Amino acid sequence: MSNFALELASSIRSIPDYPKPGIVFRDITTLLGNPRAFRRAVDALVHPYAGMKIDKIAGMEARGFILGGAVAHQLSAGFVPIRKKGKLPHDTVRIAYSLEYGVDEMEMHVDAVEPGEKVILVDDLIATGGTAVGAVQLLRQIGADVVSACFVIDLPDLGGRKKLEALGVEVRTLVEFSGH
Repeated sequence: MSNFALELASSIRSIPDYPKPGIVFRDITTLLGNPRAFRRAVDALVHPYAGMKIDKIAGMEARGFILGGAVAHQLSAGFVPIRKKGKLPHDTVRIAYSLEYGVDEMEMHVDAVEPGEKVILVDDLIATGGTAVGAVQLLRQIGADVVSACFVIDLPDLGGRKKLEALGVEVRTLVEFSGH
């Protein structure tokens, strides 16, 4: 692991047996509260796209809003919130997606992305990939060109990255943690 990745990993709190026994929850609120780590993480997420014409950053509820908003600002791009069903006030498009324990739905405003716009999906963590795959499918449903999906944390043992790559989506992550 690089010094940068070690610095980021040390700023992320690990909470054993949350939300259920056997799971280690990777909590980025400690990273967000550390000005240096937060700035370096956002800079690292932005860097590969500096100078590219990115139209929108899509962030998944809720930590993806924090990171995605910061990335959108740095890239002078618009921000698109992808939310749980029933949270957006205007006309929406919706998709059902798989979770480890069932199915849920997420939505975005129908006019949030114009066909052909270049979009980067941002969230804090990629685990099993169900939410991220659903978000990519939702964005593509309204014509977005999903350039990449970016996450602070990858849990490679859970296979989410491979699911996104199988959809032809480039995946960028900053730090990996083994296990769940």
